[in-house]
Amino acid sequence: MYVLMVNLKVKPGRADDFIEAVKLDGIGTTSNEEGNYQFSAIRDQSDPDRFFLFEVYKDEEALEEHRQMPHFLKYREATEGIYLEEPIRYFCTNVFPDNAWWTER
Repeated sequence: MYVLMVNLKVKPGRADDFIEAVKLDGIGTTSNEEGNYQFSAIRDQSDPDRFFLFEVYKDEEALEEHRQMPHFLKYREATEGIYLEEPIRYFCTNVFPDNAWWTER
């Protein structure tokens, strides 16, 4: 599995715009991409302009395919200039649940 976690902060007053864009991307991702196993967008309770993305893909190729999908390209366009600071991306390997959990369900 290939896991992407993103820590991002949007500009004040732009949280609703971000939520709208990320929901559409998440729906497109989970509905249309066989290589995606999870797409979660999470909002920080103590800072409503801070969000985290947690995405699980079959492999790095599936993530690259995601980045070419129409819903992702719309997300990228909708969020251009929305961030207060550069998003921090972490590329990871899952420990638990293991790969079989994702693929045998």
